[in-house]
Amino acid sequence: MNDFTILENPNDLDEESRWLMEKAKESLPSAYAPYSNFRVATAVLLEDGSIITGTNQENAAYPSGMCAERVALFTVASQHPGKKIKKLLVLARLGDQLELSPATSCGPCRQVMLEFEQRQRQPFQVVMQNQQHRWVKAPSAESLLPFCFSNESLQVRK
Repeated sequence: MNDFTILENPNDLDEESRWLMEKAKESLPSAYAPYSNFRVATAVLLEDGSIITGTNQENAAYPSGMCAERVALFTVASQHPGKKIKKLLVLARLGDQLELSPATSCGPCRQVMLEFEQRQRQPFQVVMQNQQHRWVKAPSAESLLPFCFSNESLQVRK
């Protein structure tokens, strides 16, 4: 069993996670979600203390849009190459509601997170709100994707 931490209240999160939550909330207005009205934001903490945010970007020509996690991670890769990710936080808001909505990363985002973890040869913590409105702190992206497909899956075996 993976070592997930489940917290009832966002105030129970560690200071670093609460800081990432504020940065993600600040970026929510840049989400482009005219179709689902489900705005998602991600804040990524790099090893040097930098914070990179991303928001979901929908498109009428599905599936041309992009999830917030991948927007943030691809920004890390292109603008901060070689810097390791320490933590990633995901949050969402439905419509004009003030309360945050549950949002856990989709399968493709989990796969991309896993590959980033493998590239940096170091796990990073993932924080998100589950369907029961509890905050989940996962010890790694790999813990969110058991029986994962990885670069090793593509290696020729002799």
